[in-house]
Amino acid sequence: MLELRDITAGYERKQPVVSGVSLTVGVGESVGLLGPSGCGKSTLARVAALLHRPEGGMVVMDGETVRAWRHRAPRELRTAFGVIFQQPRLSADPRLKLADLIAEPLRATGRRTEAAASVAQWAPAVGLTADLLARRPHEVSDGQLQRACLARALVLSPRWLICDEMTAMLDASTTAALVQAVEDYRARTGAGLLAVGHDRTLLERWCDRTVRWSELREATGQAGLPDPAR
Repeated sequence: MLELRDITAGYERKQPVVSGVSLTVGVGESVGLLGPSGCGKSTLARVAALLHRPEGGMVVMDGETVRAWRHRAPRELRTAFGVIFQQPRLSADPRLKLADLIAEPLRATGRRTEAAASVAQWAPAVGLTADLLARRPHEVSDGQLQRACLARALVLSPRWLICDEMTAMLDASTTAALVQAVEDYRARTGAGLLAVGHDRTLLERWCDRTVRWSELREATGQAGLPDPAR
């Protein structure tokens, strides 16, 4: 189980973006986190993925408290998460061909020899054709680049997927294809999912349960706080 207990998180010395929020995602469960832009849900997602250290509270994985974040976290914790962000052009190195982008986590973890086989496996799984793999981000559409970013998130076979507004910039057909690719992966592996978004219809169709941000804050006594920028 992935547990976020009484999380308070912010940036530098500004007012916390998230204050005293708790959320759980069970093994194999898909949870939608629904809220408007700027409410703090993306910050909470980054805390869940061990990309942002909270100022208070704790993250617990399978009963063990997480004590280190980002590159200081043990490799087995870092690689347990696959994260897909809203804006693929901000999360992709513009110098890399899509094939190298997908293989990036393998090279970073010393598994270079697996790169070719893994790219060949994951590219078709997310709907990328061979000709697209030789292109760089500026040569493909947002949807094609997001497909590559999803493949990159899956290439290390994570136990948890964090989809932070993954489809917000995409058309309906690409959205359906990416959600299906995520669900195909989860069906094979039993991975848990936290899907962050503001599209209620999508999250309720996609996830086992959907949690509204306002309900989270009410449950933790934070309903009266203003919604700061995300």
